[in-house]
Amino acid sequence: MRVHHLNCISACPLGGRLTDPRSHDVGGKLACHCVLVETDRGLVLFDTGYGVSDVRDPANRLSWFFLRLLDPDFREELTAVRQIEALGYSATDVRHIVLTQLDFDHAGGLDDFPEATVHLLRSEVEDAVRQRTWLDRQRYRPRQWRSYQRWITYDRMAGQRWYGFHCVRDLEGVPPEIVLVPLPGHTLGHAGIAVREPHGWILLAGDAYFDHQELDICRPRCAPALRFYQWMTEKDRKARLVNQERLRELVHDHAGDVHVICSHDPRELEHDTRHPLDMPIAQRRADDAAATMRR
Repeated sequence: MRVHHLNCISACPLGGRLTDPRSHDVGGKLACHCVLVETDRGLVLFDTGYGVSDVRDPANRLSWFFLRLLDPDFREELTAVRQIEALGYSATDVRHIVLTQLDFDHAGGLDDFPEATVHLLRSEVEDAVRQRTWLDRQRYRPRQWRSYQRWITYDRMAGQRWYGFHCVRDLEGVPPEIVLVPLPGHTLGHAGIAVREPHGWILLAGDAYFDHQELDICRPRCAPALRFYQWMTEKDRKARLVNQERLRELVHDHAGDVHVICSHDPRELEHDTRHPLDMPIAQRRADDAAATMRR
């Protein structure tokens, strides 16, 4: 089993250091961290980021509100499908997609993988399809869901456990090393996705937090603009804050066993890839090969 960390199109919101403490300009950079796992049952993708159709026709696929707020850096070579092709695979090699949520920047690439089965929590689908509020209609984009007939949904209270969290094991057709971990709050059916590697677990916690500093057990903190964004988009504040506290405890108590990452912290992604945030995987591989030859 081999794991690849992909940035599937950065967001570039205004706010400078209020959004991204590393920024020296009026804008910041947020990752769109997806995880690709090579398994003996084919490829499994955790979230999709933005898709090819989002890049080519954002005005008809995405809401004007989030386009202006986030100003995504639309580069087709950074979509999940193009980066997977750069690894030598095709879109049909992705057999399964596991979603943390149905927000537009996590599910935009579903249509790029025509043979993938999509796995997510039932409560996420039920809430997303209702389109009850104005913000729901901006964040949940049914035009991205042509894969709907291939979705498999799961009860978040399945009765199984993973490091004290409820979890869903035995996702249909997915290797048992991959587990869905409900983390409601940001959305009602929000989840983390864990994969077991030889040396421990990786947990993609989605939007359960946005800033790695939020997992500091002694002094949790967050860039002000990101804190506001979390407040604006949260569906269940109490659940979100409880799950953040539980993630802090998980990292504190099991740091050697579990590596926790979120979807949007650029420092986490650069740490995992050892390359700049917006470098496509093809260029990363070329740079790695050149560095090896120079040794």
